[in-house]
Amino acid sequence: MPETAAAGPPARSARRTRTARRLRLTAAVFAACAALSACEASSAEPVVQPGAPGQAGRVLPADELPDTGGGRYTEADVRFMQGMIEHHAQALRMTALVAGRGTSRELATLAERIEISQKNEIGLMQGWLRARLKEVPSVGRAGHGHHGGGSMPGMLTEAQLAELEQARGAEFDRLFCTYMIYHHTGALRMVERLLAEKGGEEPEIRQFASHVDSDQRIEIDRMRRILMSISGKGYHPTG
Repeated sequence: MPETAAAGPPARSARRTRTARRLRLTAAVFAACAALSACEASSAEPVVQPGAPGQAGRVLPADELPDTGGGRYTEADVRFMQGMIEHHAQALRMTALVAGRGTSRELATLAERIEISQKNEIGLMQGWLRARLKEVPSVGRAGHGHHGGGSMPGMLTEAQLAELEQARGAEFDRLFCTYMIYHHTGALRMVERLLAEKGGEEPEIRQFASHVDSDQRIEIDRMRRILMSISGKGYHPTG
């Protein structure tokens, strides 16, 4: 009994540490994407005759919004947001497999970071699409990479997901990093495609795409280091 009682404080401390880490990660994601929500709110206010303080104005449809010099959203922006929701949804399928399979504590922490940030980003993308009366992909059925026609870069096949699900120990850690690097690299290509299609002129889209690009690159670097620590070998592209 004394040994059981002694284990209480460290356990509570560990829980507090995990909770604090989640709060920090959530705050960081909201801070990095704050411009998206802020711009959505401003676009919903009247731009010709703002109401007096405390009074709401008339909400203008997207096709009535004037060009303020900051750029308006395009169909490329819509496709990007719809596709990225599905892309993020598959990443969440992957992070859900980490508990009980991997052995790397660093990988578990990174997977938690990916899960928190991408869940929050999905919410932001859904809000952006709803504000513009666009179709919002169902996350529950997403993760297969076919929204809007064609497959998205970096998406894993069901066979690859099954392989990851069956792996254990160091092999799981290695496979998770290899596949998630491939998946993240696909997200970078989606940002490149957005810009090549003349998207990203609307300020909130530009801010969000920049955030996705920088965040994915940081996580790729971390996974490359984890792979080196596991086997002493770097990343080798899959597929």
